[in-house]
Amino acid sequence: MRVGGIYRDDQCVVPCVWRAASWWERARGLLGRPALRQGEGLLIEPCASVHTFWMGYPIDLAFLDADDRVVRTCTGVLPWRARASRGACKTLELPVGALEALSLAPGDQCTWQAS
Repeated sequence: MRVGGIYRDDQCVVPCVWRAASWWERARGLLGRPALRQGEGLLIEPCASVHTFWMGYPIDLAFLDADDRVVRTCTGVLPWRARASRGACKTLELPVGALEALSLAPGDQCTWQAS
């Protein structure tokens, strides 16, 4: 997985974001990994739906379209749940509370840039 950051309006808002682009990286996602800490995230691409089956912790989600605009957010998604978004091409997984702390909302542009 490549590491980079998520930028909004040319400002880094999530400094440590792994990008899962291969089939295996997307399939594994956060399974078997420790909970994300503040300032960390996982960008899954392409991805319009995710599940939290077999995970031991909740996460926040931001679904992005082809232009890197947030089309939907989901806060505090508990284990054993699934979420999807029509029009999404990427999913940004974040620790619980990150969406509120960052004030991320539909319409925001969030671009991943490699470190």
